[in-house]
Amino acid sequence: MFYSHTKTAIFLSRPNRFLAHVLLNDTEVICHVKNTGRLKELLLPGTAVSIQHHPDAISKGRKTDYSLIAVSKPVSTGSVWVNIDSQAPNQAAWEWLTSGEGLPFCPRPQNVKREVRYGQSRFDLSFMDGRTPWLMEVKGVTLDANGTAMFPDAPTERGIKHLDELAGASKAGCQTAILFVIQMKGIRSFSPNRSAHPGFADALLRAANSGVHIWAYDCLVTENTMKIDRPVSVILS
Repeated sequence: MFYSHTKTAIFLSRPNRFLAHVLLNDTEVICHVKNTGRLKELLLPGTAVSIQHHPDAISKGRKTDYSLIAVSKPVSTGSVWVNIDSQAPNQAAWEWLTSGEGLPFCPRPQNVKREVRYGQSRFDLSFMDGRTPWLMEVKGVTLDANGTAMFPDAPTERGIKHLDELAGASKAGCQTAILFVIQMKGIRSFSPNRSAHPGFADALLRAANSGVHIWAYDCLVTENTMKIDRPVSVILS
């Protein structure tokens, strides 16, 4: 996926979940933060960030002219970009499934759909592998704990609801999966963040035991692109 009209700025502060102040060409501007997570380990004063300019902000009734989409994170070899747009993982997953570069067992799934209703639930994606239907939920991951990507970074009852819905669909005979899209490179493994939300970690294990496939993939990220790349190991316990 590609973002147009991007610029590099310096992060200054985040007065609330939705807004950030950044320094752009020696001018302080206000950006919409496209992620309501805490992001405390990423949004540090003085950090380089990528922001997207919206030339049509006024006509579309936006309150800000810019959105904060990525953060530069220091690593031993220099720095890497971390995409923090909470809407990006779904779009990246859609592109991944439809590009012919996705799942090894089904590189070209058929009939890929978004926001699919099943029973009383709605799932992010569905597709066909031959005659086999699949339901998929997608979660974006931005938290890196020494090379282990972790989700969530704050309690998420909605996340537990999605897992229980997937488990129910799996027990009913559907093929189901949850895809954790790790919005960066340099990750060795994925684990649920039990310290942030034990209930989610327990629900993920229940889902796996119910037949839900648990997948985690890292991404190639630049200041204006993100693309799902390679699988990483999933450690549930």
